Amino acid sequence: MNKELTIVKIGGKVIDDEASLEQFLIDYGSFHGQTILVHGGGKIASDIGEKMGIEPVYHEGRRITDKATLDLVTMVYGGLINKKIVATIQTLGINAIGLTGADGNVLKANKRPVKEIDYGFAGDVSVDSVNTVALNKLLNAGFSPVMCTLTHDGNGSILNTNADTIASILAAALSKSYDVVELVYCFEQPGVLEDLESKKVIPHIEEAKYITLKAQGEINEGMLHIMDTALDA
Repeated sequence: MNKELTIVKIGGKVIDDEASLEQFLIDYGSFHGQTILVHGGGKIASDIGEKMGIEPVYHEGRRITDKATLDLVTMVYGGLINKKIVATIQTLGINAIGLTGADGNVLKANKRPVKEIDYGFAGDVSVDSVNTVALNKLLNAGFSPVMCTLTHDGNGSILNTNADTIASILAAALSKSYDVVELVYCFEQPGVLEDLESKKVIPHIEEAKYITLKAQGEINEGMLHIMDTALDA
C-alpha cells in the first residue's frame, strides 16, 4: 500500500486572482507524498461566456449547463484554466498532468435526471465512478494529476460535474490504495466561519455539531456543499 495522498480542491477567487493562484501553487508544491489537484472555473468561464453572449444561469449555486455552456466550460475548464495550472506546477518541479474524466476513462458520470430543475449537461458521480487503476498508474509513475470539473458518460458526451463532489469521491475511492488520504478544500475564506463579517473561524467541526449549526442557519450557505461533501468522504 502507498503511504500518503493529498487531494486538494481549489475554486472561487483563488482561481480568479492570479496572485492568489500563484501563491497557492507554491504552497501546493510543499505537500508531502503524492497529490491530486481538482479545480473549478471561478468567474473566468462566466466572464468569457458573457463576451460570447452566453449568460450564466445558476440554481442554488449550481450552474445550469445547456449545450452552449457545455462548449464554453469545456474550452475554459479543460483548456485555458487547466493548462495554465499545469504549466505553473511544472515550474515547481512537479510533473503535473491535466485531466478531464474522459482522459484515461478516469471518471465517468451519469447525466443528472430532470426533476424540479433541469440542470442540462450536468454529471453525477459516485465512488464506483472512479477508475482507481488508471489514477494509481499515473500517481505511481510520478505524475500529479490536475483534474478539472469535466466528466463523461461513456457514450461520447462531456458532462459538467461539481468540483467539491469530484474531490470527495476521489478521496473516498483512493482511500483503499493509501495508508493516509487527506482531503483539503482551498477557497478565499480563512475556514468555516461562525460569523461572515468578523471572519471568526470554527476550528473543529464534527458531524453532530455541523448538523446542529446547519439546522440553526449559522453556517454560510456557500459553505454547505463543501461541508456536505467533506463529510460524505
